Amino acid sequence: MATPGERDRPTTVERAFELARSGQCDNLPAIVAALKGERHESVDAHLAGPSIRKDLRRVWEAQGKAAPGGVGEAG
Repeated sequence: MATPGERDRPTTVERAFELARSGQCDNLPAIVAALKGERHESVDAHLAGPSIRKDLRRVWEAQGKAAPGGVGEAG
């Protein structure tokens, strides 16, 4: 059962977008590392799809921070 703090915590995807919008993380590897550091579950699975990567790239592009050619994905 989730603790009260866990129920109030954003989902992995919500937190990924928070990190991107805040400027704390300006590429995908930085978001993955931050989420894993915050002990979010299934980070790689949640961020594996092309749609979410494209949406995150749009956030960075809107801020003028997107790397040329992609989201700074690790191989």
